[in-house]
Amino acid sequence: MAKFNKKFQMYQHLQANIANIYAEARKAADEIGIPQELRGKFGLTGAISGCPSPLTKTIREAMEKGAQEVIPLSKLVDEIRSIVKDVYGDEYDAAPVNTCEAGIWVTFDSLFTPPMQGRGDNYQARYIIPYEKHLHHHGGYGRPFPGRFKDILADRGCTAGELGFYGKRQNNLSMYVAPLVGADYSVHGIKYHPTIQLTKVDPEASAQKIRKIAERHATMLTGITSLAYDTPGYGYGVKDSDGVPVLQKRLAEIAKDFDVPYVLDNAWGVPFIGHDITKSGADVIIYSMDKASESPTCGLIIGKEEYMVPIRRALGMHGDRYGTTSSYGKAAYVVFDPGKEALVGVIAALKELRDNPDKLKKPVDDMYEIVKEEFEQIHPKIKKGLIISKSYNSRAIEVNYEKTWDCDELGFPIFSIEDMYGGSQILQTGMSQMGVIPTVAYDANIMISPGLGTTDDEGQIIESRFRYAVKALVKLMEIVAKYSGYIE
Repeated sequence: MAKFNKKFQMYQHLQANIANIYAEARKAADEIGIPQELRGKFGLTGAISGCPSPLTKTIREAMEKGAQEVIPLSKLVDEIRSIVKDVYGDEYDAAPVNTCEAGIWVTFDSLFTPPMQGRGDNYQARYIIPYEKHLHHHGGYGRPFPGRFKDILADRGCTAGELGFYGKRQNNLSMYVAPLVGADYSVHGIKYHPTIQLTKVDPEASAQKIRKIAERHATMLTGITSLAYDTPGYGYGVKDSDGVPVLQKRLAEIAKDFDVPYVLDNAWGVPFIGHDITKSGADVIIYSMDKASESPTCGLIIGKEEYMVPIRRALGMHGDRYGTTSSYGKAAYVVFDPGKEALVGVIAALKELRDNPDKLKKPVDDMYEIVKEEFEQIHPKIKKGLIISKSYNSRAIEVNYEKTWDCDELGFPIFSIEDMYGGSQILQTGMSQMGVIPTVAYDANIMISPGLGTTDDEGQIIESRFRYAVKALVKLMEIVAKYSGYIE
C-alpha cells in the first residue's frame, strides 16, 4: 500500500477504497467464524440509543409485576427518591424523565436560562463547557461563543437547522466553549473535521484557564457543565485519591466560587457504582438509565435538593399547589413524563445497583480481560499506540489510539464525529459488513460495553459471542491500517 505524508491524502485513499475494505471485512468475518445466525444480532455495546440492549430477567419480571398493579405514579417517584437518598444522603433528591436529553433540557432551562417573566428585556446568560467529546448533547443548548465555534455542531444529527440540534438552543442563552490545555484538536477524517483528542489534558492548567474565563464572563455566568466520564479518552484520566477526575472536581470548585450550578452529563453512566456526586462536588448529574444501568428507556436527574426543587417543579413532581410533598401532574415539562412501566423498571435497576453492585461490575472485569487478550493479537505497531482502560461508571472498556500519532509519520486513521453522522466512519460501517452492530467510535476513541447479544439473561458476558465481536474489531482495524499505509 502507498505511504502518505499528508493527512487528507490518506483519507482520500481510504474513501476511494471503501468497497475493497468492506470486501476484506466480510471475508475476515468468515475467517473468524462468526455464525451466520448471529450476524446482525449482536454488537460491541448495548449503550446505543438507537439499538438498546434487551432487558435482563430481573428488570423484566419487575416491570411485568408492576404493570399489573394499581400504583399512584407519585408513589413510584418517591420510591426512586428514597433509594437515591439511601445512597447519597438526605440532602440529595431525584427526578425521573423519559430520556437523558430530556433531563439536560429541563435542568438547563430551570437553572441556566434567564427568567421569561417580569418587566424589561431579558438579560443574556452564558454557561461554560469544556471543548470535549459529545459536545452536541450538553453543548447544544446555547449559542456558541466565541464566534469561531458557531458551526461546531456542523452536520450532526438526522435533521439540520432549527428542527435539528440548533432547535435545542434556549432563550437568551449562550455557551462558552473552553479548549482544554494539552488537548489535540487537529483535523482528521474522510469528512475532514476537527477531532477532540483528550488523553493528554492537563486538568490543573485547564481548570485555571476556565476560572479566568469565568472571571471575564461573571456578569452573565449562570452555570458550568461537563461530562461525568472517567476515562483517558474523555480527558478525565487524572484522578485524585478518591478516584474522582481532577478536572471535574476543579470545575465544581469554580462553580461554587461563582455561586452557579455545576451540571454533569452522565448519559453513559450509572448511579451508585459510577461517578460519586458527593465526592466530586457537582450539583446535578443526569443519566440515561437504559445505556449502562440495564434499565428500560428512561432518564434520571439526581442533585442537591436546592437545585432539584425548580427541576421537580418544572416536571410537575414537586408537590401540588395546595401543599403536598410530592405530586405527578401537569407542568412546563410534563412532555418529559417517563410513564409507569419505565418508573417500575428504573426502581428495579436502582435496587440492583444499590444491593448487588458486584453483579454489575463483573461483566466489566470480564470484558476487560477479553479485550486485553484479543488486542494482544493486533499488529504490534497498532498495539504500541493503544490505551485500554475500564470504567465502572460507564460499565465499558475504552480503547484509545491517539498515541499512534506520537511519531513523525501519520498514525492510525482518526475518524471524526462528522464521519460517524455522515456514514464515512469505516470502523463502524465496516463492522456492519462483518455482521456486528457497531459501537460509539470516533476521535480515536472506541467504547465497548455489554448487553447487545453478548450477555445472558442475568446480564453476564457470554464469552464466545463477545470474543467474536472483539476479534472482528481487531481484524477490521488491521485492514483499515493497511489501506491507510500505517502498516504494510
